[in-house]
Amino acid sequence: MRKITSILLPLAGVLYPFVVYFGMDRVPPPMFALVLGAIWLIRAPSLLKQPGGRWMLTAALVYCALLALSGEAVLLRWYPSLISALLLCAFGLSLRYGPPIVERIARVREPDLPDAAIPYTRKVTWVWVGFFVFNGAVSAVLTLWAPLAWWTLYNGLLVYFIMGTLFIGEWLLRRRLRGTA
Repeated sequence: MRKITSILLPLAGVLYPFVVYFGMDRVPPPMFALVLGAIWLIRAPSLLKQPGGRWMLTAALVYCALLALSGEAVLLRWYPSLISALLLCAFGLSLRYGPPIVERIARVREPDLPDAAIPYTRKVTWVWVGFFVFNGAVSAVLTLWAPLAWWTLYNGLLVYFIMGTLFIGEWLLRRRLRGTA
């Protein structure tokens, strides 16, 4: 069950732009809010154990409540910007209060992470901070001034190509720095 719930929220995030695109005229915003809120609540037990999980969950549920109470369909398009803002805060705060998120991820795979790798993980965390600023801004601009199709294309497809490029680029750089390339 834990594995299913850990997949549910990211999967909902990936599918969200397409669900909005195809369902915005057919499904009332309060229904979107109910489903999205339920998914966040299902993930709540694991989120509450993570640093920053409590405020992330709170912000997402406040968004869902606002969407449900207002019934404004335009709010549906702000969800990707909200997620970028939450991740920006999580990554940014990890740089201030440590350890950086990328270091935490690296230590899961390599618990005895060499001291020399720590500045590198900090730099990679900064790269992700920059990505979340960029992504949140692009998503917000598309929400405010672009047709729904453009918003869907960016948030449902292009952003994942950008993220994939970042992941692959970082992996190649790390292999090169370690001398395994």
